[in-house]
Amino acid sequence: MAGNNITGKIPPELGMLTQLHELDLSSNYLVGEIPEEFGELTVLLKLNLSSNQLSGSLPLEVGRLYSLTYLDLSTNSLSGQIPNEIGNCSNLIYLDLSNNKLNGSIPFQIGSLVHLQLLLDLSQNKFSGEILSQFINLGNLEKLNLSHNQLSGTIFSAFAGMSSLTSIDISYNEFEGPLPNNKAYQNATIEDLRNNKALCGNVSGLQPCKSSSSKGENAKPDHKILIIVLVPLVGLLLLLFAFVSIACVCHRRERIIETEQRTPPRDTDLFSIWNYDGRIVYQEIIEATEDFDTKYCIGMGGYGSVYIAKLSTGQVVAVKKLHQSLQDECEDTNIQTFRNEICALKKLRHRNIVKLYGFCSSMLHSFLVYEYFEKGSLAKILNNNELALEMDWIKRVNVIKGVANALSYMHHDCSPPIIHRDISSNNVLMDEEYEASVSDFGTARLLKPDSSNWTSQAGTCGYVAPELAYTMKVTRKCDVYSFGVLTLEVLMGRHPSEFISTLLSSYSIMPSTEQMILLRTVLDKRLSPPTIDMVEELLAVMKLAISCLATSPQSRPDMHYVCEKLSS
Repeated sequence: MAGNNITGKIPPELGMLTQLHELDLSSNYLVGEIPEEFGELTVLLKLNLSSNQLSGSLPLEVGRLYSLTYLDLSTNSLSGQIPNEIGNCSNLIYLDLSNNKLNGSIPFQIGSLVHLQLLLDLSQNKFSGEILSQFINLGNLEKLNLSHNQLSGTIFSAFAGMSSLTSIDISYNEFEGPLPNNKAYQNATIEDLRNNKALCGNVSGLQPCKSSSSKGENAKPDHKILIIVLVPLVGLLLLLFAFVSIACVCHRRERIIETEQRTPPRDTDLFSIWNYDGRIVYQEIIEATEDFDTKYCIGMGGYGSVYIAKLSTGQVVAVKKLHQSLQDECEDTNIQTFRNEICALKKLRHRNIVKLYGFCSSMLHSFLVYEYFEKGSLAKILNNNELALEMDWIKRVNVIKGVANALSYMHHDCSPPIIHRDISSNNVLMDEEYEASVSDFGTARLLKPDSSNWTSQAGTCGYVAPELAYTMKVTRKCDVYSFGVLTLEVLMGRHPSEFISTLLSSYSIMPSTEQMILLRTVLDKRLSPPTIDMVEELLAVMKLAISCLATSPQSRPDMHYVCEKLSS
């Protein structure tokens, strides 16, 4: 209905179309306010009301449009502040509020829109105040326009993390200070930066940034006195620091030696899985990570940090070290998590399950040694535009098959069966060929036939089966539900979130043509559209994923059936 010369107010009855996926009323003569009833359109993917004469404030109910990926309200007469509830629209990839009369500060919740990629345009408004850390999480954003506002303050720290920016316009504001060191600002023209208070940097038309060390001649005597006082003081502090560091190193070595001397011979086999000399490998890992220096840390979780270690043999491994505070406290839960992972992985031998090479549990350190995965986690890849582009549709289907194979092996080929309980994109690791392996078995549980299998709640929010909200009984179907969420995430390139309820309520009754349209709408837009043959395969995969998300656990298929369907 765009450009049809429609006049009058937007009818609130549109809010009753709760299954609506796209609404475009742009380039008309609509007046009045945006109806609050639009908050009922929770499955709406695209909303375009641009180039009208709408007035009033942006309703708080916009925060209920959880599925929204595209929002364009530009060129209207909207006023007031952007509501904080905008942060709930976490699936947005395009947001244009330009050419209105919006005012106040830009809300901090804008930083929650981590999937913003194509555009964030707030230009031609009356925004004021400083840009602090609102934009620090928008690492995927490519185009940003804040021009013609009254924004002030420095911009260096706020924009430094926006590595994907290719186009910016911050002209006609009151910004000051140095430009950020990213490509968009270094390639900007003076037109993109003009009419600000005191910007500086290596852009033609801007003043170069002055060195903080330049002072007048009158300051030189004070400078000399300061140098005379500081140089000896700094030297003394360096000597003291060196002495303390040497003392600490010597004390630590003594503790390690004492610990090894107190350890009985039968306990020296720290890495019992490979059955080699545990003390040698222990020392190799300590040296390779420089006693777990933070520069080798490649990830951090609830009960441990992961480090990369290159051994003298040339082998590269990943080392998950139990947090020292948890180890010192000897909390039963954390120790049990550590033991669970060892117990589970000792039983598992599968190409799509991470390999455990060994473990150590000593007075100084407790850690696990795994094979190293070059690409990191699936979540990291999906959140990185460059890596996500490399993972094409064929690779994505293979990732889904790999996880399904691992779960089928755990559920049906192990005795007793093993339930992972925390399947998520953070716990799927990828090698150089984008082959998937399931990791992180800290919450895994053996499914014993003579036990009730009731347990405390575990898992990652957004992947946990709904029945665990009222029962703590562990079944295979809990993993099946998590697999369904993960499958949709691989296809969409982001967590499906509230979109799950839409699929469960409407997908099965849609005609095949509508199913295909919906699939093309939700597929990861960073990849080229799939071929006709691939669309058929992706439709089958989505249908299978939806069956895994059934509210009733009994209605979900088992993983053996899922693997058979994926193979066929």
